[in-house]
Amino acid sequence: MAYLQLQAIEKFFGELRAIKGIDLEIQQGEFVVFVGPSGCGKSTLLRLIAGLEQIDGGKLVLDGRDITELPSSKRDLAMVFQSYALYPHMSVFENMSFALKLAGVDPAIIKDKVDRAAAILNLTQYLDRTPKALSGGQRQRVAIGRAIVRAPKVFLFDEPLSNLDAALRGQTRVEIAKLHRDLGATTIYVTHDQVEAMTLADRVVVLRDGVIEQVGTPLELYDKPANQFVAQFIGTPQMNVIAAASLPQLQGVYGLPIPAGGFVGLRPENLTIRPSGSGGVQGQVELVEALGAETLIYVQTGAAQLVARQNTRTRLRVGDHVGVDIDADSAHLFDAQGRITRTGAAAAH
Repeated sequence: MAYLQLQAIEKFFGELRAIKGIDLEIQQGEFVVFVGPSGCGKSTLLRLIAGLEQIDGGKLVLDGRDITELPSSKRDLAMVFQSYALYPHMSVFENMSFALKLAGVDPAIIKDKVDRAAAILNLTQYLDRTPKALSGGQRQRVAIGRAIVRAPKVFLFDEPLSNLDAALRGQTRVEIAKLHRDLGATTIYVTHDQVEAMTLADRVVVLRDGVIEQVGTPLELYDKPANQFVAQFIGTPQMNVIAAASLPQLQGVYGLPIPAGGFVGLRPENLTIRPSGSGGVQGQVELVEALGAETLIYVQTGAAQLVARQNTRTRLRVGDHVGVDIDADSAHLFDAQGRITRTGAAAAH
């Protein structure tokens, strides 16, 4: 039996049906990431699990116990917020120990738990400081430490890295992954950043408009997207999706069996830039993004723009005429409604 079960979960805000009958099973020790665009319902779903919003329909079961109607404090969950939510007048030690102190835990046990969490998070030397004396990354680690000392059954993270700068975000992401591995805890993590989802998750749950579009491992979603929405949401830069009518060569030169009114999806790494006159498609360079280890080349081909990724540097400049070769075997095909009709050959390996 799954450790955490969401059974036909519903949430209404007035007339708006924000969460539309979600079913999901999460195993013990799993790291599950909810991802999707703004307004898709991922934070609302997390708050329903946490008990911060009332569930209007369905059932929530944790470790065999129905917790649907239980208050947040009785659910044995710990939540880490985007805003840290630390008490400014308390020291790091006091912030991390506050919930245990309220619960009447023995002071010696509290000290042991806080000291261990601080050691895991490299916070030992900061225990006497107040939050204003800490960096953003350190404050976020204090918020995580406060959750750790409670030893909950499930950790809930609501976009915990979005207030950090790019360097700190990458560093803290690594720390969270290591922390999960060391603790073996069950973790649900909400983000709009699909790079975080791809790098942290055992399984990713892609949400849109209050429903689950697809659940799978990061590479399953990348290689075998269920539909055009998932295909374009997962991957940076996003998949090229071209209407068949705007690039006739896809059927004429490459013979792709595109459904009537359908679309072709091409990952940037499945396109190769060739000299002008060669390749299956001709176009003009619109933009070159030299990122060091890789180069992104944007090519306008009539009515369609293509983005190619290559692991070498280029001398191409804006305005240059080029050819583009397409790895047709790796193309994903979608019908007019965006449903997948064929996944690329890369997905078969």
